[in-house]
Amino acid sequence: MMNDMSKIEPSTAVDAIKIQAKGVQVFYGDNQAIKDVSVDILDKTVTAFIGPSGCGKSTFLRCLNRMNDTIDVCRVEGDIRIDNEDIYDKRIDPVQLRAKVGMVFQKPNPFPKSIYDNVAYGPRIHGLARTKADLDEIVEKSLRRGAIWDEVKDRLHEPGTGLSGGQQQRLCIARAVATEPEVLLMDEPCSALDPIATAQVEELIDELKLNFSVVIVTHSMQQAARVSQKTAFFHLGSLVEYGDTGHIFTNPEDPRTESYITGRIG
Repeated sequence: MMNDMSKIEPSTAVDAIKIQAKGVQVFYGDNQAIKDVSVDILDKTVTAFIGPSGCGKSTFLRCLNRMNDTIDVCRVEGDIRIDNEDIYDKRIDPVQLRAKVGMVFQKPNPFPKSIYDNVAYGPRIHGLARTKADLDEIVEKSLRRGAIWDEVKDRLHEPGTGLSGGQQQRLCIARAVATEPEVLLMDEPCSALDPIATAQVEELIDELKLNFSVVIVTHSMQQAARVSQKTAFFHLGSLVEYGDTGHIFTNPEDPRTESYITGRIG
C-alpha cells in the first residue's frame, strides 16, 4: 500500500494551487476590460491564456504582478492571491512582488547594458548576492536557465542589444528568472520571433515549468497546444472556459470556445 501512495504523491504536489483569482474586474476609466474572472492557476504548470485580440487576456495577466498599477486610469477589483497572500494588500510592495512574479514581454526589451548587467540588475537591487562571486554564479545559472549561456559566455560584457531577436528574448527570460521568482508571466513572448527562435523559446518554457508556475498569453492556438497543460479561453473580457489543454482543444464545453478554436470567431 505504501508503494501505491508514493506513486501518487508527485502528481498531487504538482497540482498545488499557486494563484487564486476570485471575482476580478478591471476598468480603464468607465470601460470594463475584465468581467468577474475567477481562476485557480497551478504551480509548476504552463497555463495558456488564449482568445481574440482585445479579449482581456493580457490585461488579466498584468493583474497578476500589479503591472496595471502603472496605468493611472486603471482600476482592479476582486481578490488575487499568490500562496494565499493578497497581492493587492496595501502592505505589499509591488517591487518585491515583481521579484516574485517575473514578466517577459511581447517585444524583447534588454536594458542598454552589457549581457552580464542585464541579468545582474535584479539580484543587485534586491540584495540577492553578497559578493561578486555570488553574482557571477547567479548570472551564469540564470543564463543557463534561459538556454543562452553557451552562446554568450565569451561576450558577457558586450551589449545585450547586440544579440539577435531570439537571443534577446532568451536574455530577457534569464533576466526575469535571476531574482528566483516563483511565477513567470509571458505576454506573447514569441510574437516578434522567427520560427526557429520560437521553437527555442517554446523548448525553454517546457523546461521552466519544472521550477516555476508559467502563465503565457499567446495568439497562437498551436503554441498553446504545444506548450501548456492548462488553457483559459477569454472572450469579450470574460473567462469563458478553463481546463486541461487537451480537453479545451478537442472537446470544449462552451460553443464560443469551439467557434474560436475552429476559426469561426477571432
